[in-house]
Amino acid sequence: MTWLTEERKDQRQLAEEFMSQVEAEETLQVAGAHDGMSALLARESGFKALYLSGGALSASKGIPDIGLLTIDDVAHKAQEIIRASNMPVLVDIDNGFGEPLNVARTCHQMVEVGVAAIQIEDQKIPKKCGHLNGKQLITKEDMVKKLQMIKKISPSLKIVARSDAFAIEGMEGMLNRLKAYTAAGADIIFPEAMTDLEDFKKVKSSIDIPVLANMTEFGKTDYISKESFDQIGINLVIYPVSSLRAAAQSVKELYRTILEEGSQKPFLDKMQTRKELYEILNLREYEEMDNNISKTILPQDKV
Repeated sequence: MTWLTEERKDQRQLAEEFMSQVEAEETLQVAGAHDGMSALLARESGFKALYLSGGALSASKGIPDIGLLTIDDVAHKAQEIIRASNMPVLVDIDNGFGEPLNVARTCHQMVEVGVAAIQIEDQKIPKKCGHLNGKQLITKEDMVKKLQMIKKISPSLKIVARSDAFAIEGMEGMLNRLKAYTAAGADIIFPEAMTDLEDFKKVKSSIDIPVLANMTEFGKTDYISKESFDQIGINLVIYPVSSLRAAAQSVKELYRTILEEGSQKPFLDKMQTRKELYEILNLREYEEMDNNISKTILPQDKV
């Protein structure tokens, strides 16, 4: 399933595949992937599309999600995930890294690395996580200009237009913005940090294009099941930071075990085995591509 061992899909193929999944009858569940390995694990588990979160990417670099990432940070990680998975990836580009010309450069670069869809938001920089206080918005008109630029420069790129207005302007203010973003060419709208299923029902009944739901942990939104989203017609749901949070907690527990027990041995049953690692990386297929590489023989497990 990795980079050199299967036929690659190009950006247009990935973008169309993504939209066909979004427009299917059931709610599309999109796994947050913060690196190539998590992308492979999501694919092996059965997910059909991936999401690269700015929050997860920032955290993986040891910095807060306040707009410190660069275009190259995002493009390089997106390319890593796409190479590893060969799957459609929705990429969080925050505010597009500036004004319309900056957005044009950002989206052109996203197309170059094979991104299927981008998510752009109407926050000012310095930005904040959508579920925190103190967010500030750009004007509706300025956001529309960014969306129009994306359609002009990168027409094959699918656009998720996110609004953080719910917490600041209320439901009606946010809907007013989302309708303008729809008219400007957004393919999907993303109402951020709403409270419950009734809020999603209101948005879905008011907007004519697909609607995305964010099921991040420890935020302002209730935990809502896929079945509930299916019932009201929500098109896709993202789990943006789940993989990073789970991995970080597991690593923290491993480090504690090593220090407290003097060995990693008590933690082995929670680890990916060497065999599992090589299988998901397609090591055997790589070895078969070059006769000069000795075929791997796994060492006997030590107990």
